[in-house]
Amino acid sequence: MPAPHPAGQTAIQRHRHREQRRLWMLLTYVGLSLASLVLDVATGPSLLSPGEVVRSLFGWEGRSAMTDAIVWDLRLPMALMALVVGAALGAGGAQMQLLLANPMASPYTLGMAAAAGFGAAATLAFGGFGLPVLVAVPLGAFVFSMLAAGFLLALASLRRRGGDTIILGGIALLFLFQSLVSLIQFMSAPELSQQILFWLFGSLTKATWLTLSITAGVTTLCCGLLFRLSWRLAALAMGELRAASLGVNVRALRVEVLAIVAIMTATATSFVGVIGFIGLIAPHIARMAVGEDQRFHLPASMAAGALMLSAASVLSKTIVPGSLFPIGIVTALVGVPFLLWLIFRRPGLS
Repeated sequence: MPAPHPAGQTAIQRHRHREQRRLWMLLTYVGLSLASLVLDVATGPSLLSPGEVVRSLFGWEGRSAMTDAIVWDLRLPMALMALVVGAALGAGGAQMQLLLANPMASPYTLGMAAAAGFGAAATLAFGGFGLPVLVAVPLGAFVFSMLAAGFLLALASLRRRGGDTIILGGIALLFLFQSLVSLIQFMSAPELSQQILFWLFGSLTKATWLTLSITAGVTTLCCGLLFRLSWRLAALAMGELRAASLGVNVRALRVEVLAIVAIMTATATSFVGVIGFIGLIAPHIARMAVGEDQRFHLPASMAAGALMLSAASVLSKTIVPGSLFPIGIVTALVGVPFLLWLIFRRPGLS
């Protein structure tokens, strides 16, 4: 058997080195997310040290009953919800950008988050339609987010309609629902308008173990389905014509991925409110670290999104000591400069 050509060996070694580097970058993001989780649990009106948090999480000796109550009953569900929602938004944004071949695509820019905001605002304005507010608001947000997704799915299923049509349709939905929310706020009493505004800013304070379990379950299922489609998505990344030549039904793939992302992001948004920029920026951070390979880019986008939202949660509790700053404002304040940096660093975000 002839020995491998030296050039071939070098190419294989370079490929293995790239994969090892990508794996290490992915593990770094995961490690930073876990560190941010500990800081998120430790931060709050009753300051805890990271050591106390770790002892409580692992059940080690030297912890107090009060620390356990603060960690497990109050802060851990919110901290874990930040990781799960960030991962869902990061994964959703990554698939939207790949699917539509547009670096500005995300669940937020396509109008699904605005639709969820309108659903929550309308539910609050009409008193929950006879349901408890804690149930009615997430349900209203989910329903309207899925209605917006249904409109985008209808556009994606049309023949001779590409990604640009879906993006334009999403922008139209974004402005439509934002205008409707403004109308509801204008016609509402000041107290109700304040409730709507607080929900639109995004908040993790209403996270419970039940809502966390629902969000985590839906996110895990949807991300598993996206991983199953990774080879077709990798083919699509080379262009629609190349993907079609490899036997990929681009139109069916677009509808399928849109439906999965819509369910995942609608579930996440319905419990925490409107949170922008995570789904837009996290895929770019992952792309800079691990490239376009779907085996690494999708999990890296999830890890980057989880890290971003968890870090934003920590900042929201430290900007104004003793009070909770809306997390949606934090992500915007951090996201806008980062987005501008991306634009000037890489024109076109290609």
